[in-house]
Amino acid sequence: MEKNTYDAIVIGSGISGGMAAKELTEKGLKTIMLERGRNVEHIKDYVNANKNPWEFAHRGGRTEQMIKDYPVLSRDYTLNESNLDFWVKEKESPYVEVKPFDWFRGYQVGGRSLMWGRQSYRWSEYDFEANAKDGIAVDWPIRYKDLAPWYSRVEKFAGISGNRDGLPQLPDGDFMPPMEMNCVEKDVAARIRKNFKDRHMVIGRTANITKPHNNRVNCQYRNKCWLGCPFGAYYSTQSASLPAAVATGNLTLRPFSIVTKILYDKDTKRAKGVEVLDAETNQTYEYFAKIIFLNASTLNSAWVLMNSATDVWPEGLGSSSGELGHNLMDHHFRAGAHGEMPGYEDKYTYGRRANGIYVPRYRNLFGDKRDYIRGFGYQGGAGREGWGRDVAELSIGGDFKDALTEPGNWTMGLTGFGETLPYHDNRAFLDKTKKDKWGLPVLAIDATIRDNEQKMRIDMMQDAQEMLEKAGLKNVSTYNGGYNLGGGIHEMGTARMGRDPKTSVLNQHNQVWDAPNVYVTDGACMTSAACQNPSLTYMALTARAVDHAVSELKKQNV
Repeated sequence: MEKNTYDAIVIGSGISGGMAAKELTEKGLKTIMLERGRNVEHIKDYVNANKNPWEFAHRGGRTEQMIKDYPVLSRDYTLNESNLDFWVKEKESPYVEVKPFDWFRGYQVGGRSLMWGRQSYRWSEYDFEANAKDGIAVDWPIRYKDLAPWYSRVEKFAGISGNRDGLPQLPDGDFMPPMEMNCVEKDVAARIRKNFKDRHMVIGRTANITKPHNNRVNCQYRNKCWLGCPFGAYYSTQSASLPAAVATGNLTLRPFSIVTKILYDKDTKRAKGVEVLDAETNQTYEYFAKIIFLNASTLNSAWVLMNSATDVWPEGLGSSSGELGHNLMDHHFRAGAHGEMPGYEDKYTYGRRANGIYVPRYRNLFGDKRDYIRGFGYQGGAGREGWGRDVAELSIGGDFKDALTEPGNWTMGLTGFGETLPYHDNRAFLDKTKKDKWGLPVLAIDATIRDNEQKMRIDMMQDAQEMLEKAGLKNVSTYNGGYNLGGGIHEMGTARMGRDPKTSVLNQHNQVWDAPNVYVTDGACMTSAACQNPSLTYMALTARAVDHAVSELKKQNV
């Protein structure tokens, strides 16, 4: 037992697991980080990062066989040959869709921190108090002021580039110099500001560094982030939190380690460790620690808790409130508008900026009232059409080729990202009739958006059209591409924080009410979804929870 005993165990190695390992080891705790997938070493294992499009067999596209093997991944841009190894083999790790749910997973060291969109926004006081004000679900047990110093801590470490915009609904942070809008975006932003007193278009706040930072090289404007960055220019476990944790000498990393359950001690009313199934050998091991951080990603963290059932908690560890697995959320999107911007033919963009613009939420704020609650933000950008466009009246010959050597029209698009409410019956649960490659029960997911979100989508389209037209764009058209929950890849909920153990799974410090030495700080902990990208909030919650856990450990409370 001694050789398998540590001060802390971290389950999962993505955005929040990496941060947990970094914070725990820097505070002196001997920590083991358990990752169910393979190891991916920084730079060495980014095998496609420096390839040109023509070096891929299918120019980076997808084949019929890939579509057959990855039916879920094929529902979006996520399926392509350039980074296929970063996504889950669906046949090995199936799940049950009671209703359509797009679950895009990455099982390897670094998790989805290797493929994330990197947009990094603080939540505001409006977001943390929304449930209480609207009488929805339960109240967040924290407010913005509780998280603000931790936002600062993780922003400084991760390296978030952005502009200080002075907007109450999108608090400013500790930013690196921002990336620059292109000429069309600058003019559109100015025209939106002139025509709408409550709407603002700003440069995206992104976890791409714009100057050297912690042995990482600034962004090179290649826009190949999803292949892994050999410069370490975007924040990932590999580029940032793992090197920091390794540098302490306190980290043990064990890949191919599927945590099947948290081991609960009835006498101490604490967790004592975890059971691990080796994904390569199918051998079972136990690891022990005084503190456990569960960061397997929203749905997998719920799976681990549910699969940790005992005679004390027959529905799983953390199930005493009846909320475990419930209140599943995501951001609904694929609705907005796009159009063409005349003029500017003598202007072009610099490089391939790995970032876009952002329009922060303005609906149901500052006196605005709609026929739905909460709101949405927009992401998007402007650019010139490339060689793949259609050229009117030309389809063959020398004139056609000549036309394609010149950049095309300027176009711009806005895509809304809307908040989904925490509905109790949007849930995930164990389906013990179906097993994965390792003989483990799989998750069944039963969740969908409702009337509130559908009403919001109308505004997401119409407002985008209105802004683009007022900004001078022509041929503006709206779109609603349809949406299944999960498609935003921002799963949240299933083990929510709250003030009362009767109605929540976690307390204000992310401790499981039923086992206070177990902390859950990934998306599972979220009590509502807001409309901003959530990863920065996961990181801040993680750093805050580690600080609390180490303090409690010293007081011998956990």
